Amino acid sequence: MQKAPAKPKKPSSKAPPAKPRYAAVRISQEASWLSFNRRVLEQTRRPDFPLLERLRFLGIWASNMDEFFAARISRAFLETRGSPGYRGLMAEARAQAEEAEARYSEFLRDLEPLGIHVLEPTQLTKAEKQYFGAYLAEKVAPRTDLIPPEAIPELSSGALYFAAGEGLLQHLIRLPESLPRLLAIPGREGGYVRLGALVRMRSDLFLPSRSPLFEFRLVRIAQLERSRTDWDDLPEALEARMDGKVSHLEIEADFPDHWAETLRVALQLEPEEVFRLDPPLDLRLVGTIVAEGPAKERFAPLEVEKPKGFIKDPFTFLDRRDLLLYHPFEDYGMVEAFALAAARDPKVEALRATLYRIGRENGIAEALILAAKAGKNVAVLLEGRARFDELSNLEWSLRFQGAGVQVLPLPDKKVHAKALYVRRGEREYVHLGTGNYNPINGRLYTDLSLFTAEPRLTSDVHSFFSALESNQPPTLHLLRTASAIREVLLEGIRGEAHKKGEILLKFNHLTDPAILEALEEALSAGAKLHLIVRSTLTTLWEGVDSKSLVGRFLEHARVAAFKNRGKWQVWAGSADAMPRNLDGRYELFFPILDPKARRKVRSILERQIADDRNTYILTPAGQTARWGGKHNGQRL
Repeated sequence: MQKAPAKPKKPSSKAPPAKPRYAAVRISQEASWLSFNRRVLEQTRRPDFPLLERLRFLGIWASNMDEFFAARISRAFLETRGSPGYRGLMAEARAQAEEAEARYSEFLRDLEPLGIHVLEPTQLTKAEKQYFGAYLAEKVAPRTDLIPPEAIPELSSGALYFAAGEGLLQHLIRLPESLPRLLAIPGREGGYVRLGALVRMRSDLFLPSRSPLFEFRLVRIAQLERSRTDWDDLPEALEARMDGKVSHLEIEADFPDHWAETLRVALQLEPEEVFRLDPPLDLRLVGTIVAEGPAKERFAPLEVEKPKGFIKDPFTFLDRRDLLLYHPFEDYGMVEAFALAAARDPKVEALRATLYRIGRENGIAEALILAAKAGKNVAVLLEGRARFDELSNLEWSLRFQGAGVQVLPLPDKKVHAKALYVRRGEREYVHLGTGNYNPINGRLYTDLSLFTAEPRLTSDVHSFFSALESNQPPTLHLLRTASAIREVLLEGIRGEAHKKGEILLKFNHLTDPAILEALEEALSAGAKLHLIVRSTLTTLWEGVDSKSLVGRFLEHARVAAFKNRGKWQVWAGSADAMPRNLDGRYELFFPILDPKARRKVRSILERQIADDRNTYILTPAGQTARWGGKHNGQRL
């Protein structure tokens, strides 16, 4: 029986789902950050940088890599250890370490024409050997620990160790971290010798008998046991911080295999977490050469601009208009001068400040102490949980309290905002910034500073400090803090989700899933997107202008600009677009209200978009350097 012909199918009323216009490629935070550190390492080959500046980047790379294994690897170490993705991270870190090792050897040859030589002990004269023998006996040996192998699980993070023994591993030597790793040779200008090499030469000063020595060092996961600690608990928490698990071991290339295995097993490491490298194992030592080498092989000092009329009378200046500065091209010293003027002005009644990484010497902190001693009402939120700066801040807390400055209790959320508040009679003045109140960073990092007497901003800053003083969540009207920063960014991005939309974002890190999803939707709707992300970007799109700037100065400003149908909205602040910053911290994001200041920020962003001298283009296929062009985005 013949089958009846099939009835033709009716066309479906449902259209197939549209493919996204831009296909996203996701990258882990750890992998993205390692890509950034590779960009740092590649600065050692910049043809337009002086030799010592290229060498400086080798030291920066080494410091970054220690931070990677101490902090940034922690999530992957605890959750994905042993997976293919984790082993890929270790392979990339190892590849960078081997390249850095090769670059160090090349630098030693490049330094010779400058009269700079890092010598081996065998190249020293008899008199020089005698001097360094005495130096080891007087300065080093009394401060050096001799450790039994049973104590391997307790070894310190970051210290330089030696292993020794006859057959079996019998002795461990820990060099004091307070001593420089690179020593100048007296009477031989430009001559240096490594402390580790000298110790190897005179092992008899450190061991019961002369024996070959082999270098190694390890890194532990650094973590405060109490992430919500207050000042009374901080000292105990700091004592326990470096008790984290070992995440990384470096051993010198000739390290005996059976000793290496003893260390690996005792430290509970996987094989891929152990790197064999030629000494020196800690390349931060190149900082000595950079600091002491000839000035002609470093960048010429920057000619810093100073705003006219501000320093003489900042309060009268701000009564007329806002001031926006772009550091370091415009003087960071104006921030310190503003604080000092407030401290000295008899009409100023109260000062408030958030302080995060302020360093050992700080003009703003000294101004606050001066103000308190003059009888003014002064309070600070000094963040005791600023990673690796806790001890310095603990010292400052004691100095503040001794001078009569009120040190506010730490709230549940870390305070990363950058705000300085002054009440002068009936008027209020504030400074809001994107960078730390730190004089060193203020001259090496690119950041924005806004000085204003605009009541809508100053009243919000006053409310912010009042909330911190009463240990309450801040309620703000125009400024944004905590998760409200995400909301203002999402609002701006969604408002540009059309064919004439345009978005400019500049962050150190952009990893927030909601923001990345909104960007993808805006792209699919036809918006034009410019991303300038220094370090970590966890989504990449082919055809999108995603870039990273790495150059003489560390890019640090956080800015968001939205075209808003021709009436540009511009925001800046302390927060990176990461869940950690938006959900777990009190940051501050502020609108740039003054038209002149708004145009200035947009001009800075547009020059960085056009940069072809310090740029890496980031795509799903990798990263490509753009050097040697005419457009330098790292300028005013």
